[in-house]
Amino acid sequence: MPQRTTPRPSPAEPATDRSATDRSTTARSTTARSGHTHSAGALLATLQAASAAVRVAVIRTAAARPAVALLVGYLAELLFRLVLVRHMSYPSVHPDEDSYLALTRVLAGRPPTEIPVGVVVPGGYPLLISPALRLADDPTTAYHLIMGINAAVNALVLPLAYVALRRLGVSRRLAYLFGAATALLPPVVFYSQFVLTDAVLPVLALAWLLCLHGWLADGTLRRRAWHAAGAGASAGYAMAVHDRGGVMVALTAAVLLGALLLRRTPWRATAAGLAALGLGVLGAQGLAAWLHAQFTVENSDVGGYLWKGLTDPEAAQRTLTRTAGQIWYFTVSTWGVGGLAVVVCVVAMARRRLPAAHRVTGGVLVALLFGTALAASAALPPDGRIDDWVYARYTSYLVPAAFTVGSAVLVRGGRRALGRAAAAAAGLALLLAEAVLQSAGSKLRTELFIPWAMPDISFLAADWGRLSMLRTTAAALVVLGSVVLVRTSGGRRVLPAVALSLAMFAAFATSTITAQVAQPHAKWRAGLATGFTRAAGIGAGDNVVFAWDIDWALRAAQAFEVYQGRVWYRDPRWQPVPAEANVLVTPLPGAGLAPEAYWPDHPAAWYVERADAGQNWAVWRRR
Repeated sequence: MPQRTTPRPSPAEPATDRSATDRSTTARSTTARSGHTHSAGALLATLQAASAAVRVAVIRTAAARPAVALLVGYLAELLFRLVLVRHMSYPSVHPDEDSYLALTRVLAGRPPTEIPVGVVVPGGYPLLISPALRLADDPTTAYHLIMGINAAVNALVLPLAYVALRRLGVSRRLAYLFGAATALLPPVVFYSQFVLTDAVLPVLALAWLLCLHGWLADGTLRRRAWHAAGAGASAGYAMAVHDRGGVMVALTAAVLLGALLLRRTPWRATAAGLAALGLGVLGAQGLAAWLHAQFTVENSDVGGYLWKGLTDPEAAQRTLTRTAGQIWYFTVSTWGVGGLAVVVCVVAMARRRLPAAHRVTGGVLVALLFGTALAASAALPPDGRIDDWVYARYTSYLVPAAFTVGSAVLVRGGRRALGRAAAAAAGLALLLAEAVLQSAGSKLRTELFIPWAMPDISFLAADWGRLSMLRTTAAALVVLGSVVLVRTSGGRRVLPAVALSLAMFAAFATSTITAQVAQPHAKWRAGLATGFTRAAGIGAGDNVVFAWDIDWALRAAQAFEVYQGRVWYRDPRWQPVPAEANVLVTPLPGAGLAPEAYWPDHPAAWYVERADAGQNWAVWRRR
């Protein structure tokens, strides 16, 4: 017979009633579960109470001590930017970054080198970042320090946007939240990840507009004079930073002189603004002249290109199409909120019941936006790229100013007025998109697509390999429509949630664009920067000549990577090699030929040290 699987009761231990035992066990487990449930509920209630307490504390701190809240927010914005650039160690946007760094070398007291762009660009931004090169002993450390400077300056968008929103009648809490959203926008943060003037220009433009508004608004003479001087100085420094600053200088002069002639502001305050503007322009011109004396390159002919683009009948259609494309990109990159600002600013100029400071500053913002787009469209030569038609970078410095105005409209606008303004902004975006599509036509499909040049619209279209204007426009208008719908249906009580949602979406968009565009763009070019320096065996004390027919991006990157020494661009076959040079980089002469065949009559002191057929270069050294 098979054995039993159920054990018998022990003879020394009487059998127990199983049902009674089970009931006792069940009772104990039920009591334990109820105890655990009670503990979990108490813990959840404690966490909820703590969360509510923290939220109330933050709100009360922001209301009672806005300076503390702004400082905390600024540090958070700074940390966010530093995390994004933690892997950035060398220039990758050629030749722009390399040219700014070449000027930075001289302003940091180092010897001059070649300027990859071939002309002396404005030196205001290199002057700002020059301390990094004074402190660092190698190019990687210097680049990291510059990324820190960019982040520190760029994060100032938050407090400036907060001040702007407060002046537009937005409460402290909402001004803080919408200011945070503004500072996290991709067009604001993206360019700060590179050595480009667009890291600081958004801050400069927003500060300039705030100063103009403070000068025009009612207040004491001293306050208005200081604001006027700030506007003049900001415009002057902007001129030293980039050619776009010239548009700011022209508008500042026009507004100051107009107010002086019409006697709309105290003449002493206006005079202070004109004096500061004059000193700023003189300072910018003096810096440019000094930098020109340090280099042997031709003067920039941006003015000539601009004039030709504006006056040449054959270029007129191209210029107008590009202008429409830039305004379209500006509108969709702000998810329609920037378009909302443009519409409201244009309408406000005709509303006499609004404060003059609001009307004039709004008009100046629109004039600067269209003036910048028109000037850039006329001055930039065609180079077979899709972003020629929808250029993103040159109007991006006005994104914070426009987004703050659009945010104020979302907060303070009535339902009908907000709906009409949103419809007008959507119509503007669609009209501009259609104009570009009709004019540029197949060029938007056949010309070169560069993700770095169009990051925002690639994110909106969820397509990183081609331009889709209608899909991008639809995505931007969905965001705008959703925000307006929630705002009009939920009233003012939903505004904190709207602002927080925009801030979170902005942070997500910026992080995604960094991962999809900025980091791959830099990683792909590592071989032209630090990778080449290591492979070629170039040391700290080397002075290097690069042949003209070497890859231009490699030549541009090495103008910075050759940190202690300097770089020249020469063809050794017909140009003399500088006596200070001890390294020469040339391309390989061709398949089956020795590297020496590139320079057959080279002096005996020069020999080929190493070569790389895959990257097509040979390194020569002087004995």
